[in-house]
Amino acid sequence: MLIGGTEDFTNGVIEIDLAGRPGAGASGQACGFVGVAFRVAPDVSKFECIYLRPANGRAEDQGRRNHSVQYISFPEYPWARSRKETPEKYESYVDLEPGAWTKVRIAVQGEQARLYVHGNAQPTLVVNDLKLGPGAKGAVALWIGPGTEAHFANLRITR
Repeated sequence: MLIGGTEDFTNGVIEIDLAGRPGAGASGQACGFVGVAFRVAPDVSKFECIYLRPANGRAEDQGRRNHSVQYISFPEYPWARSRKETPEKYESYVDLEPGAWTKVRIAVQGEQARLYVHGNAQPTLVVNDLKLGPGAKGAVALWIGPGTEAHFANLRITR
């Protein structure tokens, strides 16, 4: 689900504090899905997105931990396709706690996006081939996956 939006965005930095957790009644395998979509088409038919799975950050299963953050490109490259065709390329680990505020910074330039979490100087995730291409532009929006309780604060976009 996309919420809100801003004017056209091509390249720049998106900073936000966010928190997410599996919603009430979610299964034990629920992760919570909370992030930012960018270059969102006016009709929402396509967009790039980087999101967190907070419940995976401290999971006892290492496989789940390795899926703490994710890049997707809607509609052609959902997480399942990316994981099947290019395992591990668009996912990474970062320490997360469900419901805890998390500082996120996404730097987008051309075909590259870098995700920085918790104010770290090194990126958690590097995407060198954004699927919509270097000239794509569109809105920036808050993104929430199914069965997730999410909160957002301090959105800042610089170009």
